[in-house]
Amino acid sequence: VVLGGLCQNGSITEANFLSFLDILLVTQEGTVRVQARISGYVVTRTNTPLATGAYDIYCDGRIEISNERSLHRLFSRSVSGKETRFRDEIRARDPKCVISGMINSDLSIQASDWISYEAAHLFPVHGESIWIDLDFGRWITDMDDSPPCSKIDSAQNGPPPRSHVHQLFDQYLVSVNPDDGYKVVVFNSDVDGLDGRILDPVCRDPANPHCVSDKLLRWHFRQSVLANMRGQGEPIFEHDFPPGTDITGEIFAGP
Repeated sequence: VVLGGLCQNGSITEANFLSFLDILLVTQEGTVRVQARISGYVVTRTNTPLATGAYDIYCDGRIEISNERSLHRLFSRSVSGKETRFRDEIRARDPKCVISGMINSDLSIQASDWISYEAAHLFPVHGESIWIDLDFGRWITDMDDSPPCSKIDSAQNGPPPRSHVHQLFDQYLVSVNPDDGYKVVVFNSDVDGLDGRILDPVCRDPANPHCVSDKLLRWHFRQSVLANMRGQGEPIFEHDFPPGTDITGEIFAGP
């Protein structure tokens, strides 16, 4: 099997790398062994930073790449009433970008100035039918009396990143691993210095009924691994369309 690579921006440990392979690979029997192609070094589940280079994967049994579905995403904005509520609830919970740590000042908040801050869905709204079919609403605990479809707009389904981080988040290029201390992982070149940061505790305070869902963070991170490391990885979709652009045509003509 052939797997795509990833950018090692410094935060990925050997244990992280092996956990990514647990998502990507399906083995019938036997233990997977990962070995550096040149040195022969065997990767183990330690917190040692993963060295850059090519790695070979060995297994005594059959090994295949997972065919788990990866949900494509496009960067989008909505002005629906439900998403306006979603935005307002997230702003009330998190007065900052919880990924970069950039704080929106009290003066700006009082003036309703949230320029460059945007609420982002962990599970995208355009996948609402999948959300319903797989009963993802069961992971939302602050809207018990609401129908499953509306729960996708719970504040538990999103952090408020800065606008450019929102774009990276939507493309699965930045994600948060709740099983590794809420570490931020950047899957492409880390020009913003986000890799290795810790998701701000303000959005995940268990005492707050609207705290972000660990299960949805885990889903987004799993999707990010699949999108970036399976085969040659998923294409990065264009998002900057001038007025009058045939957006659908541009997407189909893309990579």
